[in-house]
Amino acid sequence: MSYVNIGMKVNLSRVAVKTRIRSLENQGIIEKYVTIINPTKLSHTISVFFDIELEPSSVSQVIDILRNDDVFTQVYQVTGPSKLHAHAIVSTDEGLSDLLNNVIYKLPGLKKVKCDTILTRIKDIKGVRL
Repeated sequence: MSYVNIGMKVNLSRVAVKTRIRSLENQGIIEKYVTIINPTKLSHTISVFFDIELEPSSVSQVIDILRNDDVFTQVYQVTGPSKLHAHAIVSTDEGLSDLLNNVIYKLPGLKKVKCDTILTRIKDIKGVRL
C-alpha cells in the first residue's frame, strides 16, 4: 500500500505518513517488511503443530535443531515443564512420517510429543494490525 493510500485512509498527507512510518522504523517498532506466501495455495501441503516436552537440560539443543531445520516455520518456548511449540509444513503424509521418525522422535531429551494437523484455517493473522 502506498503512502498516498495510507494517507487517504487515516486522513494524513503522503509526507506525514512517510515521516511517521520512518519514525516507527527508526524506533524498531516496524522491524521489516515481508511477503507472506500461503503455502496451501502453491501446492498440496500439510500444516502441522507439535507440542514437545523435553528434559530441561535438552531445551537449548532442541531449539537449535528446530531453528536450523527449514521445515519448521515457527518455534516457540512456552510455559509448562520444558515445552516447545513448533509449526512445520510438509508436502505429503510420507513427509510428515519422515519428519516424525527422523527428526522429532530423535530429539535429545524428548519426553512427550503431541502432533496436530490443521484441517481448516479459520483466522490467521501475522503480526500486529494497525
